[in-house]
Amino acid sequence: MKKQLNIQGMHCQSCAVNLEKNLKKEKGVWEASVSFATEKANIQFDEGEVGLDKIEKIINDLGFKIIKSRNRKKIAKSREALLKKQRNKLLVSALFGLPLFYLAMAKMIGLPGLDVSQGVNIVLQFVLTTIIMGVNYEIYISGIKKLIQRSPNMDSLVETGTLAAYFYSLAVLVMFFIKPELIANEHVYFESAGLILVFIALGKYLETKTKGKTTKALEKLIGLQPKEATIIKNKKQSKILIENVKKGDSIVVFPGEKIPVDGVIQVGASAVDESMITGESVPVNKKTGDHVIAGTINQTSQIIFKASKVGEETMLAGIIKTVEEAISKRAPIQLLADRISYYFVPSVMVIAVVTAIIWLLLGHSFVFALTAFVSVLIIACPCSLGLATPTAVMMGTGIGAKNGILIKSSKALELAKKVDTIVFDKTGTITAGKPRVNKILSLDKNLSQSEILKLAFSLESRSNHPLAKAVVKYGQKKRLSPFTVDDFKEIPGLGLKGKINKTKYLIGTLELHRKNNVELKDNLKIIKKHENQGKTVIILSKAKSVLGLITLADTLKRNVAQVMDKLAKEDIEVFLLTGDNEKVARSIAQKANIKKVFSKILPNQKAEKIKKLQKKGKTVAMVGDGINDAPALAQSDLGIAMSSGTDIAIETGEIILIKNDLEDVAKAIDISKFTLKKIKQNLFWAFVYNSIGIPIAAGALYPLTGILLSPTIAGLAMAFSSVSVVLNSLSMKYKRF
Repeated sequence: MKKQLNIQGMHCQSCAVNLEKNLKKEKGVWEASVSFATEKANIQFDEGEVGLDKIEKIINDLGFKIIKSRNRKKIAKSREALLKKQRNKLLVSALFGLPLFYLAMAKMIGLPGLDVSQGVNIVLQFVLTTIIMGVNYEIYISGIKKLIQRSPNMDSLVETGTLAAYFYSLAVLVMFFIKPELIANEHVYFESAGLILVFIALGKYLETKTKGKTTKALEKLIGLQPKEATIIKNKKQSKILIENVKKGDSIVVFPGEKIPVDGVIQVGASAVDESMITGESVPVNKKTGDHVIAGTINQTSQIIFKASKVGEETMLAGIIKTVEEAISKRAPIQLLADRISYYFVPSVMVIAVVTAIIWLLLGHSFVFALTAFVSVLIIACPCSLGLATPTAVMMGTGIGAKNGILIKSSKALELAKKVDTIVFDKTGTITAGKPRVNKILSLDKNLSQSEILKLAFSLESRSNHPLAKAVVKYGQKKRLSPFTVDDFKEIPGLGLKGKINKTKYLIGTLELHRKNNVELKDNLKIIKKHENQGKTVIILSKAKSVLGLITLADTLKRNVAQVMDKLAKEDIEVFLLTGDNEKVARSIAQKANIKKVFSKILPNQKAEKIKKLQKKGKTVAMVGDGINDAPALAQSDLGIAMSSGTDIAIETGEIILIKNDLEDVAKAIDISKFTLKKIKQNLFWAFVYNSIGIPIAAGALYPLTGILLSPTIAGLAMAFSSVSVVLNSLSMKYKRF
């Protein structure tokens, strides 16, 4: 049996990993995949060996909550409530954190301090820190639970470090009022405990906000389907809810309306905008017997069709399911800080305890042993580990934003370095996405190209068809004035007819002219030649003879060929992915300097092509802009979306190209690689400082020097570690891309 559960309460990637491990341990569970990003667990299990109630108990016992409702709106509201809660925590933490910072650091950074005694200052720091810790109490519950379960997470790091700083400072505070002369030079670390929690609150808020965007992508996909459909029964029209539509129902769709379900046209013909599903910009002419797809838009004429696929069977529903499955998968590697914390926290605690015991056994006083114990914990406080990732990510995303690139996820940072294959969608990605007049051909000796254009412009001015609009726009650029057109008639899906100066003209498709017995034999090769190049051909004729042709094409964006050459030099394999036929796809790929092509690809096949490349061991980036690209963007290791594309593509992509410039694809990968490099450097130095500092704090130098590192020096070392990490991140701004 397969089951998907919505889960709340995961605080970091290691929570998802630990939950997954515990589920897999249970007898009867074949497979378990837990996603921190989507907060979902996909579980396959044998009902004969383990029941759903047992699986739910495992999840609950680990401290996570299962959201029973399958209503997407209720789940979305639950996430909104969590986001609001995280925002309020951040605001309150910052509100008390600012005065705490001033009290502790004002004199150190040259600001005038408050005119209060040392004792009052420390008491105020104690109160402010206690409030901040109370606001963020869930970190302590989570951290302690994970320590008890022997699976520490980032919360465990924060909890250990802040409690060590807090309780040591509390002891100093108590001693200050008992024997102030003995601890006049001692330092308190309340600000270390309080301010790290402010940073953590900020991180958790941004994390929750980012995770919510994956569900928004699905909600927008679902929103493509209209809520109602107009059905015909007993020759009467009536509106019903979309969920009540059944197979075999006759449905009428008027111009401008969305097609509610998949079906086959019974009556009428029209142009249908399928760009949100197929990605192709040119509307498709549909007639009796042709298939229509849910979510597409009927443009020119009324049609009646028979419902063939409803509910979960529609192509749109299939795309939604593909996106949901793909984004539910975990990032290929765990976050580095979580991996370190798994071993680091228990090791530090053991070292601190062993240090205290050894000094006691060697005959030193309890205060001496306690000093070493606290110094170890304070010097190992994970401030630098906590700052390593967010500071580098903030700088990296800032650099990206300055260059017109939005980097949305840690997955993008983790995997950009490994990308060796990039798949580009065609329409709207490497091409402009809108048909434009490409060429005007006169096939009549008595007419010039400008005369052909003016006749076509005059006829097309009467139509709202997208291809007609492209011709009209071109004519307006040439500052043409239309002739008067009489007896105008639009033939849905085929073209137009009308009289100019009492002469009857036809303009439109090859099929329109065949039906009207226009002589095409001599010009058929020319027409087919342009069609094979991926161009749309509009034919103008009168009195059974062809006068001229207007070709329309989707043009390549600027510098496409240069971008592909640059990627090739970086040993990145490039593919073109399109719904066009092989000849058209090859023609476009040749112009774009792309060697490999996937042609005639349906929307639900795009993600499959990505999967096949991944199975060959490729790390794949997908670049796209349409709804039809969303499954492939989600399936890919790194999704790159154009900001001119649909909201769904933008929400699903992990990198957004704000300027819609393909040169930014390579630049985005370079920025992501550089940011990940800095994160690794930060984590390395943070860990090295702790590795060197811990033995010194434990008293390794005492037998040689007679000096035991005090908690004050340990605090300074800890602070220096954090400063070095921040400075390393700030140095990123000098890098030019």
